[in-house]
Amino acid sequence: MEFLQGDERLDYLLAEDLRIIQSPSVFSFSLDAVLLGKFAGIPLSSRGKIVDLCAGNGVIPLFLSARSKAHITAVELQPRLADMARRSVSYNELEAQITIVEGDVNDAPATLGVEKYDAVTCNPPYFLAHELTEKHSNEHHAIARHELHLTLDQAIFAASRLLKQGGKASFVHRPERMLDIVTLMRKYRLEPKRMQLVYPKRGKEANTILIEGIKDGKAGLKVLPPLFVYEDNNEYTDEVKVLLYGQQ
Repeated sequence: MEFLQGDERLDYLLAEDLRIIQSPSVFSFSLDAVLLGKFAGIPLSSRGKIVDLCAGNGVIPLFLSARSKAHITAVELQPRLADMARRSVSYNELEAQITIVEGDVNDAPATLGVEKYDAVTCNPPYFLAHELTEKHSNEHHAIARHELHLTLDQAIFAASRLLKQGGKASFVHRPERMLDIVTLMRKYRLEPKRMQLVYPKRGKEANTILIEGIKDGKAGLKVLPPLFVYEDNNEYTDEVKVLLYGQQ
């Protein structure tokens, strides 16, 4: 198999000792994916079943595979990104654990099965469709970042439909959408149970929210300690270094 095409490159996921195919013109994962991959509550045994929605180039399934023996199904709308994800899975010889499905998240419950999964992760488009600007006019970036094909409501509904009762859904998003996220999670029977805010630096406003809910869970939200990404000298904090590079 030819693993690389065009301007693609192989990047290291150092903490997991894995490689991932990336392309500057098509898709490169962000720190948000790293954070969600480490935050999400997932089954650890091979009997578990996980779905990753809005999978992009497959980075979150790769992160999850380093933590768990569960089978992971990843759903990605864009053929180019789904192909990159498949080649990354193949390069790491993880075909037995990770399955990449090219398709619409809205169709996932019908195609993958309703209430069959222990955990769902989702890094959905953050921005409303009308917020699309010229700087995001690249089609791959625009679809990944803006609600052109998938709204927050649809993403949370699909996650709920896929989950068994007691299953966990984990999302990464922007703090300004927090009330929308919580409202929609409760609308679709996902009771928020864990939340963490991520800050670029101490003294700055949060720019990322991680939140996890349990399907039909009891009320009771734990707010985890804040995570800071950079020190004042613009180096990663020790916490983030461990996430990215493993034990220091």
